[in-house]
This record gives sequence, C-alpha cells and structure tokens, in this order.
Amino acid sequence: MLAFGCRSDRKVNTSFYYWKTRFTNNATQANYLSALKTRTLYVRIMDIDIDEESGKPVPVSPIVFNEPVPDTLQAIPVVFIVNRVFYNITQPQLNELAVKITAFVKAKLKQAGKSSFDQIQIDCDWTINTRDNYFYLLNQLNAQPALKNKLISATLRLHQLKNRQRNGVPPVQRVMLMCYNMGNLRKYGNQNSILDVNELKKYAASNLADYPLPLDVGFPLFNWAVVFRNKQYAGLSKKLVLNDLKDGNHFIFIEKNQYRARMDIPQYGILKNDEVRWEDTELGELEKLALHLSPLIKNDTLNLIYFHLDENVIKSYKPQQLQETADLLR
Repeated sequence: MLAFGCRSDRKVNTSFYYWKTRFTNNATQANYLSALKTRTLYVRIMDIDIDEESGKPVPVSPIVFNEPVPDTLQAIPVVFIVNRVFYNITQPQLNELAVKITAFVKAKLKQAGKSSFDQIQIDCDWTINTRDNYFYLLNQLNAQPALKNKLISATLRLHQLKNRQRNGVPPVQRVMLMCYNMGNLRKYGNQNSILDVNELKKYAASNLADYPLPLDVGFPLFNWAVVFRNKQYAGLSKKLVLNDLKDGNHFIFIEKNQYRARMDIPQYGILKNDEVRWEDTELGELEKLALHLSPLIKNDTLNLIYFHLDENVIKSYKPQQLQETADLLR
C-alpha cells in the first residue's frame, strides 16, 4: 500500500533538524540516524532578533556543543531571523549583518568539530513589507568570500508559496517547504494546527510544479499542548505531555484531543477549567502528505527533513515507518 503513487527515478535523502540550544548525541538519536542512513544534520545555530536597547540585530540563544557532531554527519548550519529585524534597517547594516552571520556560523561549526560545510540555510517568515531587505541580505551572504561555492538555501512557508507573485522568490539556490504549522494555533476548537493535509492543499498544489527553484520538504515530528482560558488562547504548556492529560485526577476528557483541568496545576501554568488541546503528528497524516506532494515536485533529488531530532518525540515512530514515508516521495 505504501508504494502507491511512488516514482522510482527520484533520489530522496532523509535528514533531521536539530533545534535545541545544546547539542548532545545519544543512543536513541544515533540509532535513528543510522537506520535512516542520514548523512546530514540541519543544525540551528542561533536566532537573530532586535536588541531592545540598541535596536540592532543580535544573536539569541546560540547553540552550545556539549560534544562534537559525529564524523558520519555533515552539519548544515541554520540561522533563524525574526521578521522584524528587516523593518527599519539600512543596507550598510545588512552588509554588516551578513559578515557577522558568516563569522558566527564558522566559529560555531568549529566548536562542533567541523572544519568545513557545504550549505547554509536561512529561515525567515518574510512578508511583502520585509521582502526587499531580506532578499538583499541573502544576496550579501551569497557575496561573502567565506561562502564562495557554498549552497545557500532558505525556508519557504506555505503562504509565501501561495502568494509567490506578491512575496517573490528568494535569491538562493534551493528552498525548503515547511509542511507544518499550517492551521490557526490560536483558534479555539479541536483542530490540529501542526498538520492538516486538506489545509495544505489550499496552499500547495499545481504551483509546486512551476516553482523556479529546487524544492526540499520539511515534515513535522513534534507535539504540543495548546492552552485556552475562557475559550481564548493562553499559550503553550511546554512541560505538559499526553500522559499528564490522561491523568483523570487532574484532567477531564472532553472530546477528540481536548481536555479540561479539574484544578489549578501551577507546574504546568494551568488554572482550573482551562482547556487543553493536544496536537501531535500522526503517521497516517505524514503518509497522506507525502502522497500529495510526490507528483507535484519535479526535481530529481529531494531532501526530506524531519523537524526535529528529539528522542522524546521520535521514539513514537519506528525508523521503518519514517523511511516508508520518505519512500512515498520517490
């Protein structure tokens, strides 16, 4: 059944994002990387945001390498830039930012035990109002001597794909389509804002076939607890897990993926009668996603990048299941 709709002439490489502030390898992660024959790891190096005092772009929560990235893996550095960085910024400041990003990435990879790298990826939820400054920065990164002959890629969100004529195409060599966070997280109800293939189809259909850059795809492997207070969005409870919600002493099951707190639970930031929507990534939805995208993407080599490498999440899936999902993209 899993082979339905596959093509045999496309090479699909399976990779992961590493999106934590400390890099530590462990047996669970290593086993998944080995089983999926992963050769690259997309490592978040830092966020970049505006410093409130100086008004200048600064690194936020840069990664610390507790140990080197294994020799068996190529590290692809990823830099997330908050969209507001590109408001009210001058071209000289962008020139300086490109230089600083390049130097910071090189230094961090040296800490990771990597003397070289082949690609750098920039992640930004740019809009029409920030497009020109963001694209200017990408061009400046392309012009950095230290990045000569290196591939520069960028993430592509669904709204950026759908509104391509307005938002433009980033001046990079490759893009990674983020196939997650497609619903309204803040909307009350029992939907799943992480992955909804029917929602994705509204954004990604025939427009994939004529996209002018090679496309890679990012699939979600994460979950979270969305809290509502008086039916108004109150945030994410980062410590809360599904087993906590199933504890009948603390929560009442409402329906589908919704629960109500019986009492205040301070350690989770929960008050009595708060409602919690549990969202995760079902294997069946990942398979539907792959089957939808496979005939629409035309490049012969495709990178499937799972977000993200977290032993507490990936152990819910067998390596074979993740590989079979990747095979649907061939």
